[in-house]
Amino acid sequence: MQVHHTQRPLIPASPSLYHSFHLPGATLVPVHSKPFTVKKEPLGAQFCGFSLRSSNLGKRRVVRRVRGEVKEQTQEEPGVVVKRAYPFNEIEPKWQRYWEDNKTFRTPDDIDFSKPKFYVLDMFPYPSGAGLHVGHPLGYTATDILARFKRMQGFNVLHPMGWDAFGLPAEQYAIETGTHPKFTTLRNINRFRTQLKSLGFSYDWDREISTIEPQYYKWTQWIFLQLFKRGLAYQAEVPVNWCPALGTVLANEEVVDGVSERGGHPVIRKPMRQWMLKITEYADRLLKDLDDLNWPESIKEMQRNWIGRSEGAELNFFILDTEGLECDIKLTVYTTRPDTVFGATYLVVAPEHPLLSLFISESQKKSVEEYKDVAARKSDLERTDLQKEKTGVFSGSYARNPATGEPIPIWVADYVLGSYGTGAIMAVPAHDTRDHEFAVKYEIPIRWVVSQSDNTLDGLGTAYTGEGRMINSSNPSLGLDINGMHSSKAAIRVIEWADKTGNGKKKVNYKLRDWLFARQRYWGEPIPIIFLDDTGESIPILESELPLTLPELDDFTPSGTGEPPLSKAEDWVRTVDQLSGKPAKRETSTMPQWAGSCWYYLRFMDPRNSNMLVDKQKEAYWGPVDVYVGGAEHAVLHLLYSRFWHKVLYDIGVVSTKEPFKCVINQGIILGEVQYIAYRDPHGNYVSADAVDAIGEHSSEIIPGDKILKSGDSFVLKENPHIRLVGRAYKMSKSRGNVVNPDDVISEYGADSLRLYEMFMGPFRDSKTWHTSGIEGVHRFLGRTWRLIVGLPRSDGSFSDGTVVTVEEPSLEQLQTLHRCISKVTEEIEGTRFNTGISAMMEFINAAYKWEKHPKSIIKSFVLLLAPYAPHMAEELWHRLGYSNSLAYEQFPQADPAYLKDSTITMPVQINGKMRGTIQVEEGCSEEDVFGIASQDERLSKYIDGLPIKKRIFVPGKILNIILDNQNAQVGLP
Repeated sequence: MQVHHTQRPLIPASPSLYHSFHLPGATLVPVHSKPFTVKKEPLGAQFCGFSLRSSNLGKRRVVRRVRGEVKEQTQEEPGVVVKRAYPFNEIEPKWQRYWEDNKTFRTPDDIDFSKPKFYVLDMFPYPSGAGLHVGHPLGYTATDILARFKRMQGFNVLHPMGWDAFGLPAEQYAIETGTHPKFTTLRNINRFRTQLKSLGFSYDWDREISTIEPQYYKWTQWIFLQLFKRGLAYQAEVPVNWCPALGTVLANEEVVDGVSERGGHPVIRKPMRQWMLKITEYADRLLKDLDDLNWPESIKEMQRNWIGRSEGAELNFFILDTEGLECDIKLTVYTTRPDTVFGATYLVVAPEHPLLSLFISESQKKSVEEYKDVAARKSDLERTDLQKEKTGVFSGSYARNPATGEPIPIWVADYVLGSYGTGAIMAVPAHDTRDHEFAVKYEIPIRWVVSQSDNTLDGLGTAYTGEGRMINSSNPSLGLDINGMHSSKAAIRVIEWADKTGNGKKKVNYKLRDWLFARQRYWGEPIPIIFLDDTGESIPILESELPLTLPELDDFTPSGTGEPPLSKAEDWVRTVDQLSGKPAKRETSTMPQWAGSCWYYLRFMDPRNSNMLVDKQKEAYWGPVDVYVGGAEHAVLHLLYSRFWHKVLYDIGVVSTKEPFKCVINQGIILGEVQYIAYRDPHGNYVSADAVDAIGEHSSEIIPGDKILKSGDSFVLKENPHIRLVGRAYKMSKSRGNVVNPDDVISEYGADSLRLYEMFMGPFRDSKTWHTSGIEGVHRFLGRTWRLIVGLPRSDGSFSDGTVVTVEEPSLEQLQTLHRCISKVTEEIEGTRFNTGISAMMEFINAAYKWEKHPKSIIKSFVLLLAPYAPHMAEELWHRLGYSNSLAYEQFPQADPAYLKDSTITMPVQINGKMRGTIQVEEGCSEEDVFGIASQDERLSKYIDGLPIKKRIFVPGKILNIILDNQNAQVGLP
């Protein structure tokens, strides 16, 4: 159709006059002095000098004006000047420069301690070469909203940013490219910093720190020395995940399916002398203090499970020789169910058990060694996976069950870990699921010793793992009879018996293992320890020698022998003990990446202090961190390690609080755009997703979104709706090709739109799927906000320098609308329900568009509400309202309860005692006013028009009953 505009002269087409229309796939075509044609939708408005034709050639941005609104799309044709819904491309760089030049968000060193504080922190990012994707700013935007909100509420706010910059990825990239990791790391940091600044985050960049700075890791080394002096850092021979290709020890979480997470190289388990931190010394405190933390219960439960405190017993099983007599070798097992000792029909030792070689029979030696090699290639996580099939091999030897006196076989199986308990278990297949599965597979006897009732459980075909009455559990000759007892009492009786007879003792155990604190890498903090040549004794270097800096190396590739790359820096390695003058060698392993991230939150409080880790007064004021935001993947290790170091620092008087983080929030994951997957059979024909399993061999392909249809709960091919597809969103990654670069989004829609969209996608803690089209909604909201306050664009697309607000007093309706918005936005920010806070502001703008005039006092308050979410636009609007200073420290609006009450009530109206409808009236309205409103109401007036009224019964605020004259009422409307 054609839409004509005849009330003003037509203007010849000119690039400077091109406006935009919200028409996906539209192309601008100049048509001199003619009205334009719209082939996609009627607009109800007209622009001159060009037409719009449907096209699929690239993205476009055009502008349309409908009922006072301007909408936009992307325009990429060369030579066409793009006009935007609002000039974010000018506003955002302007205010970012202003904030940087004026250090708007700098937290002064000399702070006013009388004011309340708010310390909000993002988990330390690792600056990878790939830069940010749109999933990263989710948490950063939330903390920035909180920081801006609290500043405006009068708090001293600490909102810093820094870099966790040591670690394996940078070292591997350096090895692959021949570039020193320092250069690549600094380049990555610069890229991350630029991207974060482009999003308008209100970080105090004067407090920026990086773990690779010697003035920072000086204090990481200092903390290590305090641990060493207190016996909390020690060396031990432990089985580790050794990756020959990477030439380093890997943490369990860096090993996936037996290969390194980075590079996919084979990983084996081998014993190595390593530095360990005695985190187990703090296990009880780490467990107990969880109860007082305002953390998600899921995180606290994960930490409880990781610490894994349990009470039980250690029992001794003596090895039998070939004659069936007890040897001097005993296997000590840890069990949480000593009551089931009579049901132990075999023992299981871990493949890495230190005594294993002493009792393997000659006939089984080869089988056991082969099994050990296979187990060495598995991670602890793989080995303990409850879903995997249990495997094992018979050792060829037996041990005596101390309760029954019977010989039982000793098996080797990888579902038992050498690092947990004693590395050996008594297997009770009747009452443990894993043991039952193993016993059934290898035809080992199963003996029932716990019953829920008077009947035995023999023959159930599955393990009973609960408590109950003891059966088959008596051996008077050895002095132990627990038949008929309840499990809990029987367990106590067995422990007493074992302690008295020398067969065992009570024991508290933990799953938590001491922290492996050494890596055979170059790119990490040097460990400040030397070893004397003559004795090998480990000596801490003097604190005055800190920082011990990394030497410059040209070759930091793995040695291939297990020796760390630092061993190549011979001049650096050779040293002398400053106290004795004896020759010594430096430790050549480095600290793990976890080290620098354990305490960085403290350094932000006092980042330039060269005399101490943190000033006591500043730490006492800022600590603990009020809100700590980051991914759930750090729920255990990072948080647990940080808590451990913090408690050590508390014990030595460095910090004043027992815990580092008051409140922890895990943001959800942003998944990539939904991918639609179709399947083909071996002949190349499409098959429905639900038929794939039936056809066996098949191939898959990703189908573009414009070729699919939604059909009920399914997705189908447009060309063949019988073919059902699978729609699935994945975590963003380069390998899947679903990464969305925030730079592109900012260029297209602006940083404020990106910030709002990430907050508007759904609840902050939930995972969400990215839809680029979804950002257009919040972008339109910002455009409407801009035009409401600034006015419509001029004919050339530019905007006036001021606003269209008025100076008159606001109406009651306007005040009520504003204060409801203030109340809701405040409540939702405090509850981190950012999406519903945005909804409240959208409702306000919708209401404001219905007003004829917009008082400055109302708009001023709304701009302040918008500021934490969309700071660039808010600053610009604030400036245009006539204020010369930044709004960053303006008072955040407060809701007046008087305007939160609804002053209107719903009044029922009866005619001759029969309910005929309701009307809306002001609270306290008089009888005459209520009757007047009822008389004019279209639904009610038909009952009373022209009829005499006998009387009115009015109960204020409750009801109006109109009694008509009976005679005349009879001829009235029914």
